Amino acid sequence: MKQQRKKWSDYLWIVSATYFTLGFFNIVFAWLGVICFLIPLLMAIFGGTKGYCNNYCGRGQLFLLIGNTLKLSRRRLAPRWLSSRWFRNGFLVFFLFFFVQMVYITVLVAQGASSLSETIHLLWTFHVPWHWAYPVAVEPWRAQFAFGLYGIMLTSLIVGVLLTVFFRPRTWCVFCPMGNMTQMICKAKNKQYDGK
Repeated sequence: MKQQRKKWSDYLWIVSATYFTLGFFNIVFAWLGVICFLIPLLMAIFGGTKGYCNNYCGRGQLFLLIGNTLKLSRRRLAPRWLSSRWFRNGFLVFFLFFFVQMVYITVLVAQGASSLSETIHLLWTFHVPWHWAYPVAVEPWRAQFAFGLYGIMLTSLIVGVLLTVFFRPRTWCVFCPMGNMTQMICKAKNKQYDGK
């Protein structure tokens, strides 16, 4: 059987791995995660497709590498409720709650009402000390946002890797908040064009 030739986008897992490595040693690099939020939204808004999720998501490529190339996946079907509308939308609300909370804490630090917390909020529950990753002096609010964003990104990575191992690669993508938001945008755009 002829092996399928790899595309450049198959190597985007390197971008995701680099992001987490840089953030581990210097939390300021966590700001690069904003790009991971903006690009899929912009592609959905202006292109009307989920092209980013389907082709360019470095995290999705990382899950494929872990599951398919390294063969660390059990390749079982995930429970159907993970892909249900109520779960996807509920998880999106859950995610947005933590994102808004992160922004709120950043604002408090910027106003001086709260002090910088050099911790990563992991798995939405645990505050993990991360002080070694703050080697440069930046405004406390910039560091606070970076700690919060890195915590969200690392949490979703851990959950995604666990789902890849126990089920199929990219099981996370079924209910990924960014994927869900881009899908909503694409549906709204398609309805808009259908109505014209």
